[in-house]
Amino acid sequence: MLRSITLGTYGTNCYLLADEATGDALAVDCPVFSAEYRAMLQKAGVTRLKYILLTHGHFDHVCGVKELKDAFGGEICIHSADAECLFDPEQSIASEFPEITQIPCRADILLEDGDTLPFGGDAIRVMHVPGHTKGSVCYFYKDLMFSGDTLFYLSMGRTDLPGGSTKQLFASLRAIGQIPGQYRILPGHGDLTDLAFEKAYNRYLRAK
Repeated sequence: MLRSITLGTYGTNCYLLADEATGDALAVDCPVFSAEYRAMLQKAGVTRLKYILLTHGHFDHVCGVKELKDAFGGEICIHSADAECLFDPEQSIASEFPEITQIPCRADILLEDGDTLPFGGDAIRVMHVPGHTKGSVCYFYKDLMFSGDTLFYLSMGRTDLPGGSTKQLFASLRAIGQIPGQYRILPGHGDLTDLAFEKAYNRYLRAK
């Protein structure tokens, strides 16, 4: 079961994935732990999370994580290169926005490229895709790809924030473009898409 909700000032897509057979459940990104976020989990019958997966460390993806963990548990997972973003508002750039309050927390699992996390009788695969941030990742599970702010519908993430690199992001996009098979892409912002469509029409993914 897959559910989603868009929250926060910058319209962050938050996802809930639950496996009914095993009872495993995970959340992907949490800009704010609002009543709407809580309701999404409760309506799905989730009482405890197995993981809280973070696609990267920017404030609009992590500021609600501490409250989410306190309420529903779950091991906080983030790439090692973005781990400081969870407790340092300078790194998460929350400090640039006076209206944003970041409650610091720490990762339970520091991820690296190629790591796998057991889930629902299968496994989540981690792909390190630096460029938007140093520790940006994509998560793959069955036919799903959570792309964070790396790959969007006909677009890509920005690279002008701390930790960003246009050169690295294009290298990451080239690697994504070589992935075989078909995946539904669930990005950090905007519309859902799929890998075949992006390979055919996304000029950034097709760039040499």
